[in-house]
Amino acid sequence: MDLNVLSTPGHLISLAARGFARLSEARLKPLGFGVGHLPVLVALQDGQASTQRDLARFAKVEQPPMAQMLARMERDGLIRREPNPADGRSSRITLTKAAEARLPDAIATLLQGNREVLRGFSDEEAGQLIDVLGRVIANLDEITAPSSGV
Repeated sequence: MDLNVLSTPGHLISLAARGFARLSEARLKPLGFGVGHLPVLVALQDGQASTQRDLARFAKVEQPPMAQMLARMERDGLIRREPNPADGRSSRITLTKAAEARLPDAIATLLQGNREVLRGFSDEEAGQLIDVLGRVIANLDEITAPSSGV
């Protein structure tokens, strides 16, 4: 299979990701959110993470960029930090009432964008795409994970 480099899965996924990011940013901005905020907001809402370290791990980003994002989110009134009763060296991060109130609209906006982008796809095709992308991400995670011997 001889593919043009611009027709490879990596390039096409990258183009799709950038397109989704542009669409999501444009639609989330009026709600006071950025596309990068969503993994953090959802993790906090669902109770899947409550510290900077856990949020960085959940969102698959390094600690310094997560610290910067959390500082901006705190400044923008989306999160608040409190001393972590389980570990005095870290903060427990929670959503503000304002973020909690706007989050359902943000999620609905993102889901609507996904429906629009998948217009013309059957439910089966959409499910297959999700499955294939999940497998690609799992392979990438395996390939790029630091070796356990370090």
